[in-house]
Amino acid sequence: MKTSRRRCLAAAVLLTATVPLLTGCGSDDSQKDTITFAAVPAESSTSLESDYSAITKLLEQETGATVEFQNASDYAAVIEGQRAGQIDIASYGPFSYTIAKDSGVNAEAIAAPTNDKSKDPAYTSLAYVRQDSDIKDLSDLEGKKVCFVDAASTSGYLVPMKGLKDEGIDIEEDLEAVMAGGHDASLLSLESGQCDAAFAHDTMLKTLEDSGQVEKGALRPVWESEPIPEDPIALNTDTLEPEMAEKITTAIRDKANKPALVEAGICTSEEECTLPEEIEYGYLPVTDEDYNTIRDICTATDADACHSAG
Repeated sequence: MKTSRRRCLAAAVLLTATVPLLTGCGSDDSQKDTITFAAVPAESSTSLESDYSAITKLLEQETGATVEFQNASDYAAVIEGQRAGQIDIASYGPFSYTIAKDSGVNAEAIAAPTNDKSKDPAYTSLAYVRQDSDIKDLSDLEGKKVCFVDAASTSGYLVPMKGLKDEGIDIEEDLEAVMAGGHDASLLSLESGQCDAAFAHDTMLKTLEDSGQVEKGALRPVWESEPIPEDPIALNTDTLEPEMAEKITTAIRDKANKPALVEAGICTSEEECTLPEEIEYGYLPVTDEDYNTIRDICTATDADACHSAG
């Protein structure tokens, strides 16, 4: 094992409240019997394990190992879990991935989701206000109470920070920032009047409207970012031997999509095939270089979270 026992124990303390602990702290056994897959929900959801069930079944089928799915409460737990050797595969946000990678975690981005196999994996961040608000754009947020998601969230914090900075607005000095903890919580806080504006990723409002948690038309967007590289799945190269890593990479890049999952007998039909965050197609290959745009935003904003992991 490449990580130290001291680091493993330190991370175990952090993970106790967020991710169920494993019995070990990683393994160098190429015939790994158990693979640990962790993800953070975009909304307060108890169905995350079910959302990833098709992917975990695919990985079990392709590797012969048992996949243990871990529902983490925040990105810090995932970062430290991979650093400690307790998490083999992680679904990150773009920002949290670059924090992990650039702070020395041996994570390698291999794939990201897309709704259309002909389009590169990407999404956007939006700023929302209530329908009756007089806020028209980001420049109107000065002096307002604004909901963000998490300091390690790409579309819920870092990209909005860049957008605000371009308007001459400093998050810490020019408005009252509230960390809601989830994309759904950010918009629900806005809808209930706890914030004047809120940021979330581009499909969150529709999800809340479809579920009846937010009345259709109650919220409206006033800003949308440029495309952001999608959430990567990253492998822990400290805990996975090359042969196992290659099996996982091939499975996710080539077969973690609805048509292939139906062909593999994991899903009965494309219409009934559930993927995380209502992904309509599946995953396509990405590499670490695809996330240099996030690093560029870090350079432009000098956000504290860009330097927070180490």
